[in-house]
Amino acid sequence: MTGVSLNKITKKGKAFFLAYDQGLEHGPEDFNDKNIDPRYIIDIAKKGKYTGVIFQKGIAEKYNREIKKSKVPLIVKLNGKTNLFKGEPIARQLCTVKEAMKLGAAAVGYTIYLGSDYEDEMLSEFENIQREAHSKQIPVIAWIYPRGKSVKNKNKAELMAYAARAGLEIGADIIKIQYNGNPKDLKWAVKSAGKTRVVIAGGIKKEERKLLSQIKEIMQSGCIGIAIGRNIWQNKKPLEITKKIRKIIFKK
Repeated sequence: MTGVSLNKITKKGKAFFLAYDQGLEHGPEDFNDKNIDPRYIIDIAKKGKYTGVIFQKGIAEKYNREIKKSKVPLIVKLNGKTNLFKGEPIARQLCTVKEAMKLGAAAVGYTIYLGSDYEDEMLSEFENIQREAHSKQIPVIAWIYPRGKSVKNKNKAELMAYAARAGLEIGADIIKIQYNGNPKDLKWAVKSAGKTRVVIAGGIKKEERKLLSQIKEIMQSGCIGIAIGRNIWQNKKPLEITKKIRKIIFKK
């Protein structure tokens, strides 16, 4: 490893992140009158004892007092895009490591779309971010999603393993990937990631039984945890589902 500690964003080696970067990525269509307020999310993160909460720069700035008061470790997403443009995906840097640190970030995150026409630009930006963050002992989480016309019709298991391996090769401390639903494939992806830790994206809202079953598979496959958003804050009882997930991740 790089010597960068993950202790600030993990508990006993496990990660339970509450993700709320969807406002930029999807627009306000994911929200209702309650969860459109970042303070509602901060409250869930605090009461649910999450090991990190993920925000874009703007929310991290505007709600910085509330975030710091909650004492939930802040993970700042450094790049992003909207879903309005339908060309080859690219998410450019919107926040620097220095800015994130001033906001009190315990870690930073960055998305790379493998297979996009703009893959090289995102890899280059990530290289600079990783170098600066590690020089300041800040962990870097890489969201790695194969996207774009080059990966259409390619085997999903192979793409998942490729995403995991790419995270190791570019020096990420944690990689966030999407689960294809096959535990055997996920075990291979985790093995492909080597010493880089793997967390799984929560994705779209699922029926509770299916969600909990998948999280059990995820943990049994060697991942250290999940980064989950809509399945929590779109739930009518977010703290109840949080408690059930915590039992699976932390085994208590």
